[in-house]
Parts: sequence; C-alpha cells; structure tokens
Amino acid sequence: MKCHWFLLVPILLCFPALAQQKMTSPGSSRRAFSLDDCINEFSPAQIESTNVGYQYWFVGKDFLDGRTLKLSVVKPRMATHAPHKHPEDELFFVLEGKAELYLNGKTRVAEPYTSFYCPPNSEHGIRNVGDTILKYLVMKKYETK
Repeated sequence: MKCHWFLLVPILLCFPALAQQKMTSPGSSRRAFSLDDCINEFSPAQIESTNVGYQYWFVGKDFLDGRTLKLSVVKPRMATHAPHKHPEDELFFVLEGKAELYLNGKTRVAEPYTSFYCPPNSEHGIRNVGDTILKYLVMKKYETK
C-alpha cells in the first residue's frame, strides 16, 4: 500500500503532542496516553447531524487542551455557515467533492487533497459548489478554561 505522507502533514503541524507525549490538563495529574486513548475510528452512531449534512469529532475539544480534528460532510450546493471571523486560526483539508474556499473577500475552487489555512481574525468560509457531497477535515485549537 502506498503511503500518502502529504495527508499527514496538516495533522502533524497542528497536533505535534499526539506523538507519545504526556499531557497535563487543569486540575489533573500527568497521564500517559495509551494506544486505545489515541485512536478514534469513525462510528456512524456518533455523528452529529447539521442542517446541511453531518459532522464527526475525531478529536473533541476536551481531549487535548482544545486542539480538535473534525470531519464535516456537506450536501451539494450548501455551506455549514456564512463566512466569519474568530481569533483562532483554522486549517481545512478537502477529502471529497468540490469546495469553494473563501478568504478575506477572495474565492478559489478546490478539489480533493487541498489544504486551506485560515489565519487568526481572517474572514473565511468553505462551501460545497459541486453536485456530490463535500467531505473535509477541520483542525482548530479552541481556548480552554
């Protein structure tokens, strides 16, 4: 089987602590993650429906100090929400379909195996401009309290 190393680059850039590192969370002692703690296989029973498709959290906000990895699936000709801004940066990776990527007033159409980095406080968005579903990963670090 051929290794597609380029698929791992965005994940490794955003989640360097996933590689055998001990983490400390507020109010708890250090803990070492087991292999079972670090694997999340897709489960249809755990998807969250949205108005335009569904999402699945591979890494939720509470698992690793706010860093997340989410799969978003969007129906044809739809978007999860309008372009918006927030203080956190965000990284998208298109898996399937045709996406229109929006950043600060400009757009570009992208197909599978395209990454899209959104710097902090930039207006950004992603929407499905194809006739089939759009699947993409979202990597973001939320502020933890």
